[in-house]
Amino acid sequence: MGPNRYVRTPIPEDPGEERASQFEEIFHPYTREEAVLEGQRCLECAMPYCVQACPITQDCRGYNTLIGQGKFDEAARLTLQDNPLAYVLCKTCYHYCEEDCIMGGRGVPIAIRHLKRAAMEHGKSDLLYVPSKPKNQRIAIVGGGPAGLMAAWELSLRGYAITLFEEFSQLGGQMLTIPRYHLEGDELGLDLARWKNLDVTFVVGKRCGRDFTPEGLLQEGYLAVFLAIGASNPRLLGIPGEELPGVFHALEYLLAVNTGPDTLFGRKGRRIVVIGGGDVAMDAARSSLRLAGKGDVMVVYRRAREAMPASEEELSQAEEEGVRFLFFRSPVRIEGKGRVERLVISRTEPGPPDARGRPTVKDVPNSEEVIECDTVIVAAGERADLEGLPPELGLQVSRQAWPEGKKEDWMTDVDGVFASGGKSIVYAMSAGSRAAEVIDAYVAKKTGGQPSPRPDPFGGPTPLPRTPPGYGGPTWHL
Repeated sequence: MGPNRYVRTPIPEDPGEERASQFEEIFHPYTREEAVLEGQRCLECAMPYCVQACPITQDCRGYNTLIGQGKFDEAARLTLQDNPLAYVLCKTCYHYCEEDCIMGGRGVPIAIRHLKRAAMEHGKSDLLYVPSKPKNQRIAIVGGGPAGLMAAWELSLRGYAITLFEEFSQLGGQMLTIPRYHLEGDELGLDLARWKNLDVTFVVGKRCGRDFTPEGLLQEGYLAVFLAIGASNPRLLGIPGEELPGVFHALEYLLAVNTGPDTLFGRKGRRIVVIGGGDVAMDAARSSLRLAGKGDVMVVYRRAREAMPASEEELSQAEEEGVRFLFFRSPVRIEGKGRVERLVISRTEPGPPDARGRPTVKDVPNSEEVIECDTVIVAAGERADLEGLPPELGLQVSRQAWPEGKKEDWMTDVDGVFASGGKSIVYAMSAGSRAAEVIDAYVAKKTGGQPSPRPDPFGGPTPLPRTPPGYGGPTWHL
């Protein structure tokens, strides 16, 4: 008797109260038997909506099917041929594929992200990537986050010599801020181990605009430069008291939690308020809960719950773990003598739609309230750090705040310098992949060659198809 296609094989998960007291990984892997059972739920749709929803066109339909047949080695290979950061993504991706899974309209979507993890952990995933014949042409990439890494992988497979510059001492970009309950080990290191034979040189501790410039790299002989610097500066609230000790900005906070909270906190907060409604805010709230012991953690958001940009999975898990939420509230000021003691908030109500059609929010007069607290974490978004970058680049800042080139191919006003980014790990990877294609075409034209499609990353004689049969086009947007 086959599986009930409408019921998901349960993903092993610690109870909310238990996991809220520790940073150990929340989800546990499927056994081989559980993974096969879940893979067999896949309908193998002729039109792969799941693939069309994936920014890197990962053939999830294909690895679902292979796992359902017990072919874990084949599933791992299929996964890795499109995804050089598969170990990271199998635990952190927002699984847009599952949102478009046709089973979601009939029951519960296939656990596609968890099946990717099954491929990585039960299949042979320690494969090595094989570069093409060296072109003896150098390309520079600035930024060691997912966009820069994906571009480096794509271009090195094509035979280019890549130098990737990273400002900090570690690669990963904002992946370094992902809490340990999502990424418990060195998943990025496991992914990069497969790059052993690729001609990619990592240079850490070097900042663009301080230690070198894009134009300088071109003068050194690099044929193109890709700026994948993301958005790492915090967006400030601009309210009184934001400078008080005990006020932290979310990415800085999360990075400190991962590197050792004692380096940041004089003492652990017991009454913590997080301002914001996105996934970073949820990460900050859930991490705070684990640090605070039996303390109180509250998220303050100026709109309704259903308007929060955080994923439903993150929201639900935060609620299960004991994070409290206060909606339709906006911060007014932070008060305290020498340190945070309270947050003053105001009630809000929806206003008229803005230019994008989204309702604005306005404060309700004479509605101030006080929340007693000793720590405030601001998760109001990020903005691009353009310090030191030459204005001649003519960079524009995207709606999600990363810098990018103005031209259709993301080239800046300086010939040969490109820039782009993405709103999540997999979206940033997609941006890196597309940037690699236009850079390859640019260099080929400049040197009298021909652009090349991504080759088989495992050294096969011909390029592999980038999309599986039935693919009708992307349903996602950068």
